Amino acid sequence: MSQCPQIQNLDPLNGMLVRCNVSTLESSIASHSVALVPRLEYSLTLLDEIVEILAKKRHDLRKSNKSLVIDFDETNDIHLKAIKLEQIMTFSLETLSQIKKRTGRISNVNSIPEVLPATIPMIRTISAQLFNIIPHCSQKLSELSVHLCSIVLDSATLTKARFDFSHSNEESSTLLNEVKLMVDSKISKQYPNLDFFKVCNT
Repeated sequence: MSQCPQIQNLDPLNGMLVRCNVSTLESSIASHSVALVPRLEYSLTLLDEIVEILAKKRHDLRKSNKSLVIDFDETNDIHLKAIKLEQIMTFSLETLSQIKKRTGRISNVNSIPEVLPATIPMIRTISAQLFNIIPHCSQKLSELSVHLCSIVLDSATLTKARFDFSHSNEESSTLLNEVKLMVDSKISKQYPNLDFFKVCNT
C-alpha cells in the first residue's frame, strides 16, 4: 500500500522528463537552424554577385557580337569563338537562374536536403566551364558549392534526412540538359546564319 503513491508519482515525473528532452531537442534543432540561416543568406548573396558579373559579361558579348547576326562567317575562328563564348555565358546564367529558383523553395531546415543537393553538381559544372574564361567567377562558384554542401550535410544531420548523391547527380544532369537545349535554341534563333553544330563542336 505504501508503494502505490510512489509509483503514481513517477508518471508525471516521467512525463516531465520526456517533455524536457523533447523541448531540449527542439531547442537544439532551432538553434542550429538559426546558425544555418546566415550561411544560407551568405550563399545566396554570393550567388547574386556571380549572376551580376556574368550578366554584365553576356551583355558585353551580345553587344560585340551584334554584327554576327547578319555577317557570320563559319570559317572564321574568331566568329566561332565569339558565339561559343556567348553560348557559355548564356548557359551559365540560365543554370544559375534555375538554381536561384530552387533555393526559393526552401521554407525550413527540412526542405534543405530535398532542394539543395542537385544544385551542387550544377554549380561545379559551371565553375569548370568558366575556369579559363573568368577565373574569379569560377573561384566564387567553387566557394559557393562548398558552402552549400556544408549546409546540406548539417541540415541532413539535424533532421536525420537521407539523400542519395547518385540521384542528385542524375537530377542535376537532367536539369543541365534541359537548360542546354533551351540555350542552344535561343542562340540558334539569335544567329540564324550560323552552323550551330559546328559552333558546338569547336
